Amino acid sequence: MRRPSEAATLLRFVTFEGIEGSGKTTQIQMLSETLEERGVDHLLTREPGGTPIGDQIRKVVLHPAHSAMSATCELLLYAAARAQHIEQVIRPAIKQGRLVLCDRFTDATRAYQGHGRGLPLELIERLHALEVLSLRPDRTLLFDIDAAAALARARERDHTKSADETRFEQETLAFHERVRDGYLDLARREKDRLVVIDAKGTAEEVQGRVLAAVERFL
Repeated sequence: MRRPSEAATLLRFVTFEGIEGSGKTTQIQMLSETLEERGVDHLLTREPGGTPIGDQIRKVVLHPAHSAMSATCELLLYAAARAQHIEQVIRPAIKQGRLVLCDRFTDATRAYQGHGRGLPLELIERLHALEVLSLRPDRTLLFDIDAAAALARARERDHTKSADETRFEQETLAFHERVRDGYLDLARREKDRLVVIDAKGTAEEVQGRVLAAVERFL
């Protein structure tokens, strides 16, 4: 059995993924609170965003008024935000020995812009082969749930908060089903890195599954 110090050296970058309404953002925040209680030094961040520049790009790519944005433009905007995020926030935190928790990362680009938008996966991989974008998570938790149920949950959340739906929440159910299929395809191909979490049930029930999946690293 690994001692805590040995386990900590193996896990520095953990990402949370899932379709709109999968509950990943709630879950990553709950995990962060647990880590805080246990005294685990960590950084909680998100994509697109995580930096002042990334937050500005986030407003552009998610704004519902930008429905005319091409898939290629969308891809490159996400890549630009990610490059800044990695250089300014993620790599420095990892070098400091901190655990980084990130709400979405490169897998989201593969699922949304690749499987969802139909851009060639080879193009996405070639783009992320650039040194500035080549960072890979040590572990990824994928929150899986039926696309129709997740989309209804996301739209209800927005209405409750009196917020506009993002461009992605305005997409068709077929789009979100393609994204979910893309995520599950990634999970099948990278079983050592991606852990599929059943996202059905209460937040507390799902958090129990999350803790069971990461307990040995805490």
